[in-house]
Amino acid sequence: MTRAPVERVLLDGPAGKIDCVIDLPGAGSGRGVALIAHPHPLFGGSLDNKVAQTLAKTFVELGYVALRPNFRGVGASVGEHDEGRGEADDLVAILDYARTRFHASTPVLAGFSFGAYVQTLVARRVQPARMALVGVAAGFVSGGRGYTAEPVPANSIVIHGELDETVPLANVLAWARPQELPIIVVPGADHFFHRRLHLIKSIIKGSWQR
Repeated sequence: MTRAPVERVLLDGPAGKIDCVIDLPGAGSGRGVALIAHPHPLFGGSLDNKVAQTLAKTFVELGYVALRPNFRGVGASVGEHDEGRGEADDLVAILDYARTRFHASTPVLAGFSFGAYVQTLVARRVQPARMALVGVAAGFVSGGRGYTAEPVPANSIVIHGELDETVPLANVLAWARPQELPIIVVPGADHFFHRRLHLIKSIIKGSWQR
């Protein structure tokens, strides 16, 4: 398969420049825009994270433009970690850019871990076409941090590892239960989906409406 063209740009955000990679689908594709959010920036998370890259590649293969920014303080992105609030502001700013450049009115929102949590905040402010969340940070997680993830649309794809040591599966089930939101559990998978990244791609592609 031919490698998708990639751009790296600095976009204007509320706290300054946002470092962002844009993965472009092949000619003739153009289903819309998918915005990908990476895991916690204070624990090594960046746009180069393997799960974030997997999400971007998945949506490019589905015909979407995939925008993959670095959160504040990571790479060339300006600013300091803001526990999700400022990060959500930055993602909304990127969507404004996407609307202008790619005419994307209803984006797909995707994210991993802390990034998935931030996307639940963004979804309260924009109307996504659909969401794909992996290892979503909800409740109290390892290290004593706590996240109040927001409800998400009923057609969201939520994937979690059975053996997630960072965000216990029980946390995500407790978040999903009042929403009557199904969770796809990958047997034997840890938080980072080591040796199971291909399953993330196959689950999303198999669930996507064509």
